[in-house]
Amino acid sequence: MSDTRHYQVAIVGGGLVGASTALALARKGFSVGLFERRFCGAQASGVNYGGVRTQGRSAEQLPLAVRARRVWNRLPELIGIDGEFTVSGHLRLARRDSDIDALHAWSAMAREHGVESEVMSGAAFRRRYPWLGAAAIGGSLCASDGHANPRLVSPGFAAAARAAGAHVREQTEVAGLAFDGNRFQFRAGDERISADWLVNSSGAWSNKVAGCFGETVPMKPIYPNMWVTEPLPRFIGHSLGVYGGGVYARQVERGNCVIGGGRGHGDGEYAQPSSDTTRAVMREACALLPGLADALLIRTWSGVEGETPDGNPIIGPSATTPRLLHAFGFCGGGFLLAPGVGELLADLVADGATSTPIEPFAIGRFASRPVPAAL
Repeated sequence: MSDTRHYQVAIVGGGLVGASTALALARKGFSVGLFERRFCGAQASGVNYGGVRTQGRSAEQLPLAVRARRVWNRLPELIGIDGEFTVSGHLRLARRDSDIDALHAWSAMAREHGVESEVMSGAAFRRRYPWLGAAAIGGSLCASDGHANPRLVSPGFAAAARAAGAHVREQTEVAGLAFDGNRFQFRAGDERISADWLVNSSGAWSNKVAGCFGETVPMKPIYPNMWVTEPLPRFIGHSLGVYGGGVYARQVERGNCVIGGGRGHGDGEYAQPSSDTTRAVMREACALLPGLADALLIRTWSGVEGETPDGNPIIGPSATTPRLLHAFGFCGGGFLLAPGVGELLADLVADGATSTPIEPFAIGRFASRPVPAAL
């Protein structure tokens, strides 16, 4: 149709997954259209904690995590900025003896994937980390992990994709998604679009896209609760987590401490932090980090993310429609993975296969559930 703009690949969702996919494909020479109904990187990709973490990943996720971690070393080359990426190491804290045993077990498993971690406890741990409270009895340090600024990294990938030749359209609603047996057809704002391939990277809203093609997953929205303190003297040496979850924290170069834990509130479309959750988790954080006891909190926030029942994302080909690829449901842990997912999806488009195992992430592992309202 003469009034239809055609792309080899159309991507719905301009978060970090969609933008990194657009960049990887544009660098391979594909014509790419990236469509975001708000602003690229403004949803979960831009408001998350910022952890670049392989530690604690499931065995299924580790091959992808290792691949993605290598991409982070090339940020200046890829997107022209370092995104404040810092290789700080990730220290996963233990609060009971059984946690130490679990950290040893994870360390042994991860070593088979080339990920090294050091488990510590007792007096040696206390001497090494005098700034930790008595609630932490030990921990596991993955020295190659770190953290970055999602407010820079996520839109940075979108800007780099645009510079590489991708057509990036923000504030553009996608509607009428369909596959005619040959091409994908839809409306993007006031324009008609066709594409040979379609990538569904719409985050917590991806079931709406998947539902247009007769497949959805039992995904629910979650609202991670986060806050940041005033600048404090530097004392947190690593990005921190806790075995079993509950608290995570890091300190940036300016001295501000970014802390998270628990859930905020939301309606599936918008999110807001919970003051009750913040107070409860901050008490727990102070038990681990006494240096936070008198800190002033200057901002709290939340975002909308998608969580699957098994904690693993949906990545890979559709089970119903040829040349439809899904990448969503990252359960709050997609920041590290996203640049690797972008390269992986570009492999699938360009080569029909990828060297990174993705079978555990297949959409077909869940029974399809209908979505009443299609795009």
